[in-house]
Amino acid sequence: MTSFHNALNEYKQTNIDAGTAYADPHTLISMLFEGLQVKLAVAKGGMERQDFAIKGEAIGKAMDIITYLQACLDKEKGGEISANLNALYDYMNDYLLRASAQNSPALLDEVSGLIRDVEGAWKAIRVAINQAPGQQLSAVGI
Repeated sequence: MTSFHNALNEYKQTNIDAGTAYADPHTLISMLFEGLQVKLAVAKGGMERQDFAIKGEAIGKAMDIITYLQACLDKEKGGEISANLNALYDYMNDYLLRASAQNSPALLDEVSGLIRDVEGAWKAIRVAINQAPGQQLSAVGI
């Protein structure tokens, strides 16, 4: 990698570190969704170029993000929503394993679409909470 790419990667990491240092829990989860989409795109590119090392690393990191999202669920307070998200995250990780084994960009696209749907609902929660002062994210199981 060139020194330019190294410097660019360091700059990106500094921005991520600065963003996470002051972000509220809702923003942190949003950042995880964004990072997950990036990893899925990298994995898809790796598949298309037949760069299996890149594909495998990106899918592994995507699965780590999904597992972390599962760990963030408050199963006591979240009730049915939390249980449904937990099952959906299991489904996504299963699809990622299948996508890797079958080298299937279509399965990655399926997971990406599901994440977009969850992320859209997550953003709607932020809007609803902003419209109802006094509500907290813990009310939705986070």
